[in-house]
Amino acid sequence: MADEMADGPTGGPVTVPARQPQHAGKRALLLSGSLGMGHDVMAQACAHSLTLRGFSTRTLDSLRMMGGRAGAMGEAVFRGMLAVPGLYDAVHFSQMRPGGPLARVIEATASRFLVPRLASTLREQPVELLLSIFATGAAAASRIKAEHPGMITAVFCTDVCVHRLWVHDNTDLYLVTSATAARFVRRFHPQARIAVVPTPVRQPFYDPPTQAAARAALGIPADARCVLLMSGSWGLGPLVAGARALAESGVWVIAVAGRNASLEARLRGLARTRQQVIPFGFTDRIPELMAASDLVVTSSGDSCSEARVIGRDLLLLDVVPGHGRDNLQLELDRGRADVTSADTASLRRSVLAALDRTKPPSVRVVGTPDAWEQAFGAALSQVELGNGW
Repeated sequence: MADEMADGPTGGPVTVPARQPQHAGKRALLLSGSLGMGHDVMAQACAHSLTLRGFSTRTLDSLRMMGGRAGAMGEAVFRGMLAVPGLYDAVHFSQMRPGGPLARVIEATASRFLVPRLASTLREQPVELLLSIFATGAAAASRIKAEHPGMITAVFCTDVCVHRLWVHDNTDLYLVTSATAARFVRRFHPQARIAVVPTPVRQPFYDPPTQAAARAALGIPADARCVLLMSGSWGLGPLVAGARALAESGVWVIAVAGRNASLEARLRGLARTRQQVIPFGFTDRIPELMAASDLVVTSSGDSCSEARVIGRDLLLLDVVPGHGRDNLQLELDRGRADVTSADTASLRRSVLAALDRTKPPSVRVVGTPDAWEQAFGAALSQVELGNGW
């Protein structure tokens, strides 16, 4: 089988090593969730790896499957908790992590809407693998497992503290990205089958442009100090004030608003008066933007693993409460990362100090996808769905 060719982040070809599929004709359904982009990014990475193994894949949004009103309500409740200082921390640490009464109510309510639709989907198109990358999807999959005895149910959670809604007795396999996460799974499911795997990173991040080429495309001087400033698809944190303060300090700032249209408009307004601010909304050019930067300033999430592949140090914004604080601690333990408070003065001071410590990048990428592919294949082999590569 010849190598496959895919488009790289700048339009050039990327060679994807060909694999001999061992399970041609098998089907996988992935359950994601549209709270931010993190779940969708992991679903894309898993779907890519499953496709290489001969699976046909389909990804559905757990929130949307609940129905328009119920799904929208779930997102609105989450956004509302984030908007009240301390509220999501209280819910996460007192209810979600230990599996308190409120966590059980959330699970039961979501399942009441999601289970019938998932059951109907699987009756119309049965699958050999049901992979949940969203907690309510995991709960629904467990509830219908008995109706599909030949179907493998798996859960993939990249949070370090896997809370109660992710863990269910009818799950055949858990994928987690740290030994600590495995122990949190066993808090609720002591006999669980668990595989610790690297965080998958999408293929374009393994083929970024050089820093010189990326800066030339963006109009950034080759000798400038430059940071990429972003905070997930919702654009949480002091991105406008931070970009302004850094530009006033002589730093070039690539500022990404994600899907936050209001934030994007404010960043574009700032850029009209500050040449050193380069604004973006939602974009697929993140590999290029990371390559252009000396430092990536972001919240804890998938962007941390992506930046590490491209060889960039991290400065983490402490802006995501609850599970975000858990994940921030893990990223600090993984190294090449510092943390800053969300106020503008702290952000400016921390960025300037981090830039003083940062060495110019010497390589385009650090590592390859092989570690993820091998670990993912070995995990599937535990449930007789992989060949170990």
